Amino acid sequence: MSATEQERQPMQVAREREPGRFDHAWRALRHRNFRLYFFGQGISVMGSWMTRVAITWLVYRLTKSALMLGVVAFLGQIVASVLGPVAGVWVERWPRRTMLVWTQAAAAAQSLALAGLTLSGRINLTEIIILAILQGLINAFDMPGRQSFLVQMVEDRNDLGNAIAINSTVVNGARLIGPALAGFVIAWAGEGWCFLIDGVSYFAVIASLIAMRLPSHNPVTRRGGMQEQLQEGWDYVTGVRPVRTTLLVFALVSLMGYPVMVLLPVFAAEVLHGNATTLGWLSGASGAGALLSALSLTVRKNAAGLLQMVLIATVLLGGGLVGFGLSHVLWLSMLLMVIGGFGLMQVASACNTILQALVTEDKRARVMSYYTTAFFGAAPIGSLLAGALAHRIGAPITVMITGGFCLLGAVWFSMELRHIGGALHSNSSEASLIGAEEEAAREGEAR
Repeated sequence: MSATEQERQPMQVAREREPGRFDHAWRALRHRNFRLYFFGQGISVMGSWMTRVAITWLVYRLTKSALMLGVVAFLGQIVASVLGPVAGVWVERWPRRTMLVWTQAAAAAQSLALAGLTLSGRINLTEIIILAILQGLINAFDMPGRQSFLVQMVEDRNDLGNAIAINSTVVNGARLIGPALAGFVIAWAGEGWCFLIDGVSYFAVIASLIAMRLPSHNPVTRRGGMQEQLQEGWDYVTGVRPVRTTLLVFALVSLMGYPVMVLLPVFAAEVLHGNATTLGWLSGASGAGALLSALSLTVRKNAAGLLQMVLIATVLLGGGLVGFGLSHVLWLSMLLMVIGGFGLMQVASACNTILQALVTEDKRARVMSYYTTAFFGAAPIGSLLAGALAHRIGAPITVMITGGFCLLGAVWFSMELRHIGGALHSNSSEASLIGAEEEAAREGEAR
């Protein structure tokens, strides 16, 4: 090596190590299409979180029933669960952007209809249920479409995990602001204004989708009919152990962890003796924890260690829920909601990243539809059961029981780690894992 080359080598290494503008934590934002989605989604999801808080408070104001909170949540989400696998097959056949524009437009119409009925004073429980079911139908196609569309917005697949983490940061930043804002809006102007803001906010993400410049992408022509493709997707998610285990732990957390959000109006009004503003603070505290979780994931360079993080987060969630059920003080309840929110979102985001890293492209939408089903199937059943149980034994004891089940789930997952620990080993990157179906199938023997 010449002297000139020896002098040049340290300079080259220094340049390679020097972080760029969007390296590491925000590197996915170098992609123009993802930047557009980032800003559009940031506006839209804030309105969505306002609606989530407003609709739970509206149902509780009309019925004064923890059971009805669970019923409305169940009916609104079970549709997406039942239709999820079928929707995943259709999503793989359609242009993703076109489909997402239509689902966002339909969601805007649903929120504006809810706003019109509420502001006119004509809203009743039946209309809330019908509109909630309609939203569930929209989500059945929108959720797997958005999850599988990320890979088209991010040209470099090494940035895919970072894009998922940033997307979670957007959602949970809105989750931090939206519920607190909803609490003030409800207290000052009523629930209808939250629904109106949400309906208008959808046009931001529609505009971002239309403004994207995407390469020509034709959906893959597939052999066989709907039944054959459904069976192929089912065989994949049940036959590849790391995928199966990841979906199961996420389903358990959805079943036992998410229902606390449905019962928050009961805690705000009956346990903490507050009002809609109290509900906003509790929801915002959960959002703060979830935001911290999402930010922690953005700094990860790859998927290594995420399986262990899922275990830790499940323990945090279970412990936070048990403590929340015991608390009767607002500041302590908010702190425990931060812990629970962190654990809940860490599991959801980490499982999403793991699945996106392991799954092959030709099955991406179908696998992510099962991820959607794991949430929209387990969460409404958990909400219904939690609502019925809270109606009989009270919300605090109910939440403590769900937290206990999360802790038991963590014990089971710790035993599964012995079999799937090689899935995301320390020197692997997302790029080397995507498309590695054969490698994933052998992960049970990796250690």
